[in-house]
Amino acid sequence: MDQKKLEYFGRLLQDQLDELIDEALKTVNGMTNSKDTFPDPTDRAALETDRNFLLRIRDRERKLIEKIKEALDRIENGGFGVCEVCGKDIGNKRLMARPVTTLCIECKKTQEARERARGL
Repeated sequence: MDQKKLEYFGRLLQDQLDELIDEALKTVNGMTNSKDTFPDPTDRAALETDRNFLLRIRDRERKLIEKIKEALDRIENGGFGVCEVCGKDIGNKRLMARPVTTLCIECKKTQEARERARGL
């Protein structure tokens, strides 16, 4: 992959990372600074449900943050855009759709077929 594309994906991934970290900080600040008191148990339950949902979203984002950091490391180390299974280049369309990917489309299809066969 040429340097221009690597720089593009590096900026794209860094922007995503910055945005996810900002959202995580807002969530932490919102939950620690909240002085909510609800006399009605239904209102309290609704707040707890909303918080649990938000925390599940943030947990998924935490996992994505790790994948983004790994992709940025691959850009630095020269492994970005190369399938970790077959060693072929990952197509630009696939990288545009999912820049954190480590598998080319063919290897991903094979992996998903195996998972379906095992019932995962």
